[in-house]
Amino acid sequence: MSQPLRVGNASGFYGDRFSAVREMLEGGPLDVLTGDYLAELTMLILGRGKMKDPDAGYAATFLRQMEDSLGLAAERGTTIVANAGGLNPRGLADRLRELAGRLGIDVRIAHVEGDDLLPRAEELDLADARHGPPLTANAYLGAWGIVECLRAGADVVVTGRVTDASLVVGPAAAHFGWARDDWDALAGATVAGHVLECGAQATGGNYAFFQEIYNVKAPGFPIAEIHPDGSSVITKHDGTGGAVTVETVTAQLLYEIGAPSYAGPDVTTRFDTIAPARDGPDRVRISGVRGVPPPPSTKVCLNHLGGHRNEMTFVLTGLDVEAKAELAKAQLEAALAEARPARVEWTLIGAPGPDPATQGEATALLRCAVLDPDPEKVGRAFSGAVVELALAGYPGFTMTSPPGKGGPCGVYTPAYVPNEAIEHVAVTHDGEGIAIPAAPLVRDLEVSTESPPAGAVPPGATVRAPLGRVAGARSGDKGGDANIGVWARTHAQWRWLEPFLTTERLRELLPETREHTVHRHVLPNLRAVNFVVEGLLQEGVSASTRFDPQGKALGEWLRSRLVDIPEAVL
Repeated sequence: MSQPLRVGNASGFYGDRFSAVREMLEGGPLDVLTGDYLAELTMLILGRGKMKDPDAGYAATFLRQMEDSLGLAAERGTTIVANAGGLNPRGLADRLRELAGRLGIDVRIAHVEGDDLLPRAEELDLADARHGPPLTANAYLGAWGIVECLRAGADVVVTGRVTDASLVVGPAAAHFGWARDDWDALAGATVAGHVLECGAQATGGNYAFFQEIYNVKAPGFPIAEIHPDGSSVITKHDGTGGAVTVETVTAQLLYEIGAPSYAGPDVTTRFDTIAPARDGPDRVRISGVRGVPPPPSTKVCLNHLGGHRNEMTFVLTGLDVEAKAELAKAQLEAALAEARPARVEWTLIGAPGPDPATQGEATALLRCAVLDPDPEKVGRAFSGAVVELALAGYPGFTMTSPPGKGGPCGVYTPAYVPNEAIEHVAVTHDGEGIAIPAAPLVRDLEVSTESPPAGAVPPGATVRAPLGRVAGARSGDKGGDANIGVWARTHAQWRWLEPFLTTERLRELLPETREHTVHRHVLPNLRAVNFVVEGLLQEGVSASTRFDPQGKALGEWLRSRLVDIPEAVL
């Protein structure tokens, strides 16, 4: 047990690099290979698919990956743990057994169920007053169903909606024999799981300082070497692309988080105790993580059918772009006056450069996104109204796409149910169902308050420059909320950034946040400030009419803003 458990990841979302499973198995030794296929939007997609085919509801890509690589995993002795079961983990486990039998591979396949609360939605009061009964309702299960499947001897475990980190916590707890109240070890593994869950984002993908990544091949997927105390070393296979540095790991640690108390069904992890440090080339050690008992309630992902949406984009070229945009808006709004969609959002993107040498340099885009419960209002009636302006609008009228009928969208909302209401079950490879009790001890989450600046902005001469000269950022979605994590590169830069980047400053730099509640959380060990902007993404990625519906580029927008930076820290 003194040797670390090597856990790799081969998927950060449904649609990630198909070859990653084989790459990870062939790239070097692994005890466990995980795959994260689920997000709120994925559950909606799977839910719509299951409406058409009750036997569907799982990530079909995973099944094809196993057809290619299950034999290799068995040959290498690598256990597979994935949440690809989606809305139908039992169905996926059955398909995997059929696949293994057809290929002549002797593997033991287990699954975890109990996250699907849709049949109990009325009993648990999960209907939404505005949208009615949900299309999907899935609790975020913890790691202990995975633990029981592995303890019973499974070679492959598929789950439905578990927390992303549970895919790593489960194998670690099973391997090291952790107890339900080994809070610090569980918290340490949770952090490792959070780093691994988004695949190549930990190895240089989507990295703010991407030009510093010397290895420009497609980044390798990450590995966590987990130790008996829950500490870990993040690394990757030798010879793969990208890089593992303290900053690439920090960037992923800041992705889609909220307050420092990171709640889960098994443990609440204190992200303000994480201490990353370099451990050699492409190796980052994570230690010092503390954990406390989880909260008394479990989060539930609800998806409702939220209406229909569509969008069209006008191409504006040359002179008077803003006037052309106003004309297009006025003409389309007039055309839609009798059947105007419930939500109409306009976004002007870019501006022509002076004396443009190419047509691209002379062009800006005007996007119109619409959403309404009535598919007729946002379908051909909308896109047809846009097309009808072609010979009656601004000079140079053209569009980026032909008219379309749009499509349905979903609304994501979180809900919470008592832990005891969850019927979490591990179904072993031989069909035995093992009930997983709720956490033996719980603790209410600390009320998260605004983190005031620890001191004053240091005095001295300043230079007007982009914030990104001294700070990295990563942003993302948390349902309808957005998070923006910002970190400093040096201690001197942190001493300036922490008091400088207040909530008020963020609203000043990102005016679109001004009408929203913003929470600021400080993570000194990471030299980072994390902001959560409530409601910026409206009702979640599928229903959002924003140009950046998942908030992925908010951090880069922030880094591009000009601020007064002390000369001493540049």
